[in-house]
Amino acid sequence: MIFHILLVIGSALLMFRAANWLVQGITKVAQYLSWSEFVVAFFVMAIGGSLPNLFIGLSSIAHGIPELSFGDIVGNSVVDLTLVIALAVLIGSDLVAEGKLMQTSAFLTISIALLPLLLILDGVLGRGDGIALIIVFFGYATWMFTKRKYYQQTLDENHRPPLKRFGSFMGGFLQILLGGVLLIASVEGIVRSADFFALEFSVPIALIGILGLGLASALPELYFAVAAARKGKSWMILGEITGSVIVLTTLILGIVAFLQPIVVEDFSPFALARFFMILAAMFFLIFIRTGRKITKKEAFILIILYFAFVVAELFTKVLCEPTFSFCLR
Repeated sequence: MIFHILLVIGSALLMFRAANWLVQGITKVAQYLSWSEFVVAFFVMAIGGSLPNLFIGLSSIAHGIPELSFGDIVGNSVVDLTLVIALAVLIGSDLVAEGKLMQTSAFLTISIALLPLLLILDGVLGRGDGIALIIVFFGYATWMFTKRKYYQQTLDENHRPPLKRFGSFMGGFLQILLGGVLLIASVEGIVRSADFFALEFSVPIALIGILGLGLASALPELYFAVAAARKGKSWMILGEITGSVIVLTTLILGIVAFLQPIVVEDFSPFALARFFMILAAMFFLIFIRTGRKITKKEAFILIILYFAFVVAELFTKVLCEPTFSFCLR
C-alpha cells in the first residue's frame, strides 16, 4: 500500500517534469528553426502537452483497462475548462477573447469536446468511433491552418550569437529525448498504481481516471497557462486550452479507441462526469461570448464548479456501494 502511494506521487511529479522538458525542448527547437507562433501554439502547447495522456492511453491498453484512458481524458477536459482557466485568470488578469476567430474557435472546441460523450452513449467507443474522432481532429487542424495568417510572428532568436542558439537547439533536443523516456516510465508507474487502488478499494477504474489522472495529466496545461497569464498573453492561454481539449477528445481518444475499443460496463462515474463536462462547456462558452472575456468573478464560479464536480463524484461512489440499493446512472 505505502509503496503504491509513494509510486503514484513520485510518478505524478516525474510526469509533470517530463512533460515540461518535452514542451520546453520542442520550444527551443522551434525558436532555432524560427517556427511561427501558430505552429508553436497549436502543435507544441496542445499536442505536446497531451503526450502524457497518449502514453496513459497506450499503457492502459497494455494493461487491458482502456476505460482508464477515457476517464483520464474526460477528467482532464473538465479540469482544463474550469480549474486551469480560473487559476490563469486569478493569477493574471481577465482572459480576453476578442475577435471572430477566437469566438469561432471556442464554439468549435465545445462542440467537438462533447462528441465522445455522444459516441459512447451505447457503452462502447469502438474502432469506427475512433476513426471518426481522428478525422474530426484533422478537419479542425485543416481549418486552423487556413487561419495561420493571424499567427505569422515567429519565435526566432536571431539576436543571440549563433553558437548560443545552436547550443540551445541541442539542449532542447536532449530535453525531448530525456523527457520522452521519463514520461514513459512515469506513466507506467501511474497506471500500475491506478490498477492497484481500483482493486484494493473496489473503486471503478474509470473514477480513478476521472478524478486522479484527469487532474495529474492537466498539470502541464496549468503550468503553461499560469506562465502565459503572468505575461498577459490571453490568446496563448485560450489557444492552449481549446487546442488541448480538442486534441484530447479527438486525436488521443481516437487513437486509443482504434487500438482497443473502450467498453464501459459501469457508466455511473461517467454519468456525472458527462453532466459536469457539459456544464463546464456551457459556462465557458457563455462567459466567452457574452462579455468576450472571463473575469475574476467568473473564475471563482469555475473553481466552485470544479470542486462541486469532485464532491459529486465521491458522493456518488458512496451511494453506489453494495450496501445501497440506489446508484446514479
